[in-house]
Amino acid sequence: MPVFRKLLHDELLRQRLSPETALTVERHPFSILLDNTRSAYNVGSIFRSCDAALVQEIILTGYTPPPTHKEVKKTALGATETVPWQHFPNSVEAADYLENTGRRIIAVELTDFARPYGSLTRADFPCCFILGNELTGISPELLHRAHDAIEIPMFGVKHSLNVAVAAGIVLFEAVRKWRAFSSDSI
Repeated sequence: MPVFRKLLHDELLRQRLSPETALTVERHPFSILLDNTRSAYNVGSIFRSCDAALVQEIILTGYTPPPTHKEVKKTALGATETVPWQHFPNSVEAADYLENTGRRIIAVELTDFARPYGSLTRADFPCCFILGNELTGISPELLHRAHDAIEIPMFGVKHSLNVAVAAGIVLFEAVRKWRAFSSDSI
């Protein structure tokens, strides 16, 4: 049985992109849109997950706290400097932008026609995963603009996860799928 040793900070830095390189490398072909997400701590956590998953960008709408917010910065631990982002005053403008850039809009929401989050196909990319408000979910205006919906199965009493946890699950499934599709074509 191996004896594990925790990697030192310098060892970890040698395995990671530099902040400067992170802004210039090719990113995975998906983004995240946060639709009126209210918690700055959730937004900061999602920035960290988006950095780890090397997403194209984060799109913030409505009153979602920006990366300049104190609590977003605290939780993001520098990821606000390594993930491209932009803000739209409302979700309709954000949906127009996504459609104009050729991305499928995929709601991460419990809907009548949602499919499992693990069912992503090559045809789903490039895309933008939409996550909503912690209490009310994705706004009806934005949900009506979605091309598809995916859901994370719930096996307990509660019907949803924290938005930052859901973002991490969906992002890393998208990374796993995209890398499998990419290696199939080599």
